[in-house]
Amino acid sequence: MSIKEENLLEETFEEATPSQDPAWKKWVGFILKYILPVAFTVLLLVYLFHKVNFREMIDLLKHGVDYWWILLAMGISIFSHMFRAARWQLQLNALSMRPPFMALCCSIFGCYALNLVFPRLGELWRCTYISTFRKNSFTTVLGSMIADRAADTIMVALLLVFSLIVAAPAIHVFLDKYPLGKDFIHLISQFWFWAAVVGGLALVAAGILLFRKHPFMIKLKDMALNVWQGIIVIARMKGKWKFLIFTLCIWGCYYIQLYVAFYAFSFTRELCHTPGLAAGFTPCLVAFVLSSISMAIPSNGGLGPWNIAIMFALAIYGVEDAQGTAFSMVQWSGQTVMLIILGIYTMFYISLAKTDRKKQKLAKPIIG
Repeated sequence: MSIKEENLLEETFEEATPSQDPAWKKWVGFILKYILPVAFTVLLLVYLFHKVNFREMIDLLKHGVDYWWILLAMGISIFSHMFRAARWQLQLNALSMRPPFMALCCSIFGCYALNLVFPRLGELWRCTYISTFRKNSFTTVLGSMIADRAADTIMVALLLVFSLIVAAPAIHVFLDKYPLGKDFIHLISQFWFWAAVVGGLALVAAGILLFRKHPFMIKLKDMALNVWQGIIVIARMKGKWKFLIFTLCIWGCYYIQLYVAFYAFSFTRELCHTPGLAAGFTPCLVAFVLSSISMAIPSNGGLGPWNIAIMFALAIYGVEDAQGTAFSMVQWSGQTVMLIILGIYTMFYISLAKTDRKKQKLAKPIIG
């Protein structure tokens, strides 16, 4: 195991955040980071289970699941995290940061495990974990992580376009059954919406120009430059094709693990044998795209938004709400158990590496 280990969160949090903030700012930050995601999760779960026949769902969970397929999906998920670590390694190498691959894997494992409890905090943790590795700039590492997420956003957008082409009838059914999608399309087609967006951006730009010499703005500018350095590294780094391949591998694993889970239930397995549905790839694609978009909603590990998105997608193909909820809960639970296991492994990895480093220090001869 590598001895190149880092200290824990406290040092980097001191670098990333001001030492003293007004009490109201701390409370607002606490509410936005922790209370709001939990509230979203609870409200969406209440909505989800309000639509479900509990007895039917429990009966499905007891007698209608082939859990071996869920275990296979759990195993595939590990590879998606490893591919993500390999992709991030390309970015960090281009920034002259060379943490070991296993440390990067653990940063991804720990990130998703932490997001189960504190949504969005996992991204901050993995940046602090890697930035302290060799005392690198936190903001530059943060920029590389933002670029990492931007690549995922582009991938989701491309998948959405692809699903609109190959699953157009199903998408139309979804919009007819759940008019929220139509409302959103209507909203973004309004002139006043884009006028408000442009006006807001203009106000932000005016504020930056007006207060550009303020110490806070100067510090913010320096941080933004470091973040930008981490973002644009993709454009000039070696191995751009590897970055693309790893991106396809990450999202390929995400899709395959959901498709594999289709075989765990009889009603989703039937979709894989229904003529005209491309061996189940089309319904799985719709569920995959909708569930990927739902992850933008802050919640504990996607619980709530992800399940509702899966239920809606399966309902398009005639799957009952209780069945769709059972499928989503089993698949989500399997992935969550795997993240907990990987999180525990990460804790042991960090602890053992720190112990090795201490032993190394004690083994050094005392000169003089």
